[in-house]
Amino acid sequence: MRQNAARTGDVGGSVLLLDLNAVRPRERPEAFHHALTDSSVPNDVVHEEPATGIHARMEAWRVGGLDLFATRNSGFEVRRTERHVRHHRSHPVVSVSLQTEGTHRAEVGGVRRLLGPDDICVFHELSSRVYGWSGDGASQAMMLDMNRLGVPPDVVVKASARLRASPMHDLVLNHLRGVWRDPGRLEGDPGAPALAAATTELVRALLLSAAHAEEAPEVRSVMDETLLTRVKTYVRHHLADRELTPERIAAAHAISVRRLYLLLGEAGISLEQWLITERLAKARQMLAAARYDRLTVAAVAARCGFSSPSHFSRRFRAEYGRTPNEWRRTRQE
Repeated sequence: MRQNAARTGDVGGSVLLLDLNAVRPRERPEAFHHALTDSSVPNDVVHEEPATGIHARMEAWRVGGLDLFATRNSGFEVRRTERHVRHHRSHPVVSVSLQTEGTHRAEVGGVRRLLGPDDICVFHELSSRVYGWSGDGASQAMMLDMNRLGVPPDVVVKASARLRASPMHDLVLNHLRGVWRDPGRLEGDPGAPALAAATTELVRALLLSAAHAEEAPEVRSVMDETLLTRVKTYVRHHLADRELTPERIAAAHAISVRRLYLLLGEAGISLEQWLITERLAKARQMLAAARYDRLTVAAVAARCGFSSPSHFSRRFRAEYGRTPNEWRRTRQE
């Protein structure tokens, strides 16, 4: 993450690095990239939404020598290649982040992982990687000086893929959550330097523990066991998106399209039919709710991901035995 971004204002003890609501739409990609990275910490940034759909808010704190960075933004992916690493000119740091909103994707050394709110994500600045999320998401990261951390890059990379195998994982997770509870208040506290030192020591202990731990099968399978639930939740959250394709759903969960169809097939789900069923159910709920009375049937169809109102009406009647207008009038009677 960019560590020397210009300060644009103070918000509740934090430094506001970026608020894209105050930036012209066509200038947002460049502003986002400038706030997230610079020539000393090179990355490629790819946005999920077109330029006009990008939104982001980034804030920073400094607690006893630790740089803290929080962002809440639309879907994106930041990529650091070997070429970027070769041109790295800043003092190397290790970033330790929490995923506070959304399902995040990370890839280091060809190993892909999905990260949720109960995971810690660790990156070494001198390692290539891919990181991002689909839809709206948020993360909280702190930067640890590599020299103070004292853990070799290869150990950091090895440990980062198996942090949950360490018995210290939850202890460190709770500590990090505590630091993030009110970083603005901690900034000026006389105990902040000692807190920063203790945090560095805890992260070092976690990395050394994880690097030498044997990863239990139940740890490796926890994300797999919840994959179907997460796919369903993601789809229901994005029903209005007409571009909700199998490819996009699979990419959002770091799996292949083939794996997606196998997963759904094992559950007896036909993706295309299930999507239509879910969209029709959402439309029926909207038509039955008084707060949507001002919306036309065509508008309801659009909000549920149907591009053709006539196609929507035919499918709705086939599913429920009534047209959308008839369903709405029944509720109003």
